[in-house]
Amino acid sequence: MSLSHYFVFLTCLYFSSSAIAQTTKINGRINFTDNEPVPGVLVFLQGNTKSAVSNESGNYVIENVPYGNYILETSSIEANKKTVAIKLNGTTKNINILIERATSVELSEVVVNVKTEKTKIETKGFAVNVIETKTAASRNMQTNELLSRTVGVRIRQNGGLGSDVNYNINGISGNSVRIFIDGIPISTYGSSFDLNSIPPSIIKRIEVYKGVVPGHLSDDALGGAINVVLKKGARNNFNASASYGSFNTSQVNFNGLYRFAASGFTLKTSFFNNYSDNDYEVWGKTVYNILPNGRYDYIKAKRLQDAFKSTGSVVEVGFTDVKWADNFFIGYTSSDSYKEVQHGTFMSTPYKGRFLRSDAGLMSLTYNKKDLFVKGLEFNFHGLYGERNRTINDTVKWNYDWNGNLSLDLNGQPIPRPSGAQQGAPTLANIKREVGAIRTGISYEINENHKFLLNYTLSNVNREDDDEMKSVLERKFIGTRDLSKNIGAFTYELTAHESRLKASVFSKYYQQKIERMNPIVQNINGVATRVEDIVSSNKNAIGYGGAFSYAVLPMVTLLTSAEKAVRLPTENEVFGDSGDNISENPNIKPETSKNYNLGFRFGKFKIQKHEIVLSTNGFIRSITDRIGTPVQTAINTNIQTLPFVNQGNVKSKGVDFELNYTYNNNLNIAMGVSKFELTTVTGGLKYDLPNEPFLNANVSAQYSFNDVLAKKSQLNLFYNFMFVDTFNYNRKLYSNTAGTDFFNVPEQFIQDAGVSYVFPKKNFIASFDAKNMFNKQSYDNMGVQKPGRAFYLKLNYIINNF
Repeated sequence: MSLSHYFVFLTCLYFSSSAIAQTTKINGRINFTDNEPVPGVLVFLQGNTKSAVSNESGNYVIENVPYGNYILETSSIEANKKTVAIKLNGTTKNINILIERATSVELSEVVVNVKTEKTKIETKGFAVNVIETKTAASRNMQTNELLSRTVGVRIRQNGGLGSDVNYNINGISGNSVRIFIDGIPISTYGSSFDLNSIPPSIIKRIEVYKGVVPGHLSDDALGGAINVVLKKGARNNFNASASYGSFNTSQVNFNGLYRFAASGFTLKTSFFNNYSDNDYEVWGKTVYNILPNGRYDYIKAKRLQDAFKSTGSVVEVGFTDVKWADNFFIGYTSSDSYKEVQHGTFMSTPYKGRFLRSDAGLMSLTYNKKDLFVKGLEFNFHGLYGERNRTINDTVKWNYDWNGNLSLDLNGQPIPRPSGAQQGAPTLANIKREVGAIRTGISYEINENHKFLLNYTLSNVNREDDDEMKSVLERKFIGTRDLSKNIGAFTYELTAHESRLKASVFSKYYQQKIERMNPIVQNINGVATRVEDIVSSNKNAIGYGGAFSYAVLPMVTLLTSAEKAVRLPTENEVFGDSGDNISENPNIKPETSKNYNLGFRFGKFKIQKHEIVLSTNGFIRSITDRIGTPVQTAINTNIQTLPFVNQGNVKSKGVDFELNYTYNNNLNIAMGVSKFELTTVTGGLKYDLPNEPFLNANVSAQYSFNDVLAKKSQLNLFYNFMFVDTFNYNRKLYSNTAGTDFFNVPEQFIQDAGVSYVFPKKNFIASFDAKNMFNKQSYDNMGVQKPGRAFYLKLNYIINNF
């Protein structure tokens, strides 16, 4: 069945069975009698499964409640129980509740099935995992580490802190997986700002969409998307953390918010500073010094030219929770980074003296308002404009070994690099980018069953490339690169059959315009003449898809989704970036994919103190004109830069499995396994695509002890195990497992452990982590080795509601 037939069939099936039910949305706020908001209060209807939990501002919402008479009841260990008799006969019902503080705690068993935000998102039909960050915020964990423990997700990182990162979801990787911060593409902020720059303490949750991406994330994600949702609300708070550990690694973060209650004027700020020498030991078949007689001397060496530093801040001023806006902010984001480069694409040749500098300064405007003009109409806008710059410095002409010493010939003379610098010809390249982006959306909820969304994204990059090592004549003619992208999406969402059926259908429009001009100085009739080499294109495409879920039983949900997705080439893939070892290819074409998911979610099953949730998802990705580095039958490790090309047609298929187990709210175990194949057919032969591990597994465990050393304190123990199957970064025949060769990466068994202590007032947390505690070799892209055993200490201080 083709994707279009699948889409039409399911749409017709679900639409034909849907009806507009007479239901009411109950909302309101819960305050103590002194008007202080009360978070964490369970609000439920007696004799009904509908319920909600109040948020940090005391607000709650119970949706899809059939018309009738009910008793609304509250339950909280901080407050006395309160009941309210209500009658529902309209679309909305606002009920604000005042409750009294509890003078004594009297617990009785109340069994209510509450759907958390995580459960609501994971049961909408998309193949999506929601990562909650409450535990991670107190540990020395980066955001990428959280993602790497998610089933079906593999973080591909070329080394330690600050090294290049690619995200692989079900075999689809690189720029096919888009990263968002609150729905804003992170690529807008530049290379000096990445996910590891965002501390888990300010993240509410992370949504990982596999294959099919919803319309509200209006970007050209092909194989999946990662959306980092930051904490919201107008609650005054401050959070500061500092950590230090192996390889002289330090990380400092702080963030805070203060709101003036009378006016709603709000100030938000955050800051980060990261540093690491990244001088971890490496060894193996690619780590050797070449002696004067030509013999290879295999050694264990430290990475001596791999330091990284990044600093950044975000300042926003505006208004929150006022009549004319839920949020209105004017902001400025600044970031700066310095990165030494130890080697090129492969680890075969160590560098010395090559480094990158990046900086960005961006102004932003954010506005959103629910119930704008009419009930159910929501509008949001985010605009951004500024500059991003990058410098690549590579002028050292000598060859060096892994010990940082000059390589000498038989006569004791230094050996020069073949092209005059560490990676190619000497360069002092400057890449200047003027960037602008707009993301806007409007949604209208007709009632609890029907909702329409319209989203639009515009992004534009004007780039100039210059090199101070070029001649004065050449530098008179600076090359230009312009890329603009427009993406629109229209979505319809349906909820029917007492919320058992949920459907989301969408269509996307993609348009991209590219123009690249390289000035060339040619000698024509003895006269130096400027000649412009211009390549331009204007491409557009249509995509569409849908996601459907149906609660077959109260604890069993069927999830299925499909999409025809389009991915436009990125700026670096088109124009190149020697800082990332990428050559230009202005003629590269967009890639398209037909993505299918089919899965089930079982649970949450409760048996006394045990809770279990199981989920599984099977997937197929059929890709045309896949964008990636060239697929070769032989690899020359002396080549340190590669272009992106259209590799041909590729198919990925496989299955994910995830289990989450909780005992008595103290023991938590999560296990995930992902198995897939990624193949292409060339000359009638089927090949595995290189540089992809086809089997990954993770097991994480946490156990909590209460009242350790002091009452109301908590001691948490953590353990994580990661397995990565062997893979090859050279092309090989499909499932050819006979023997191994130079380009095989062995199986990896990595174990981490940690402990954290939460002090009684809950405002101070200390943690200690041991990463890769058995010092096993860990590899990634092109066999690049990652850090071994490392230890980190982190201190976290929190003030809430001051």
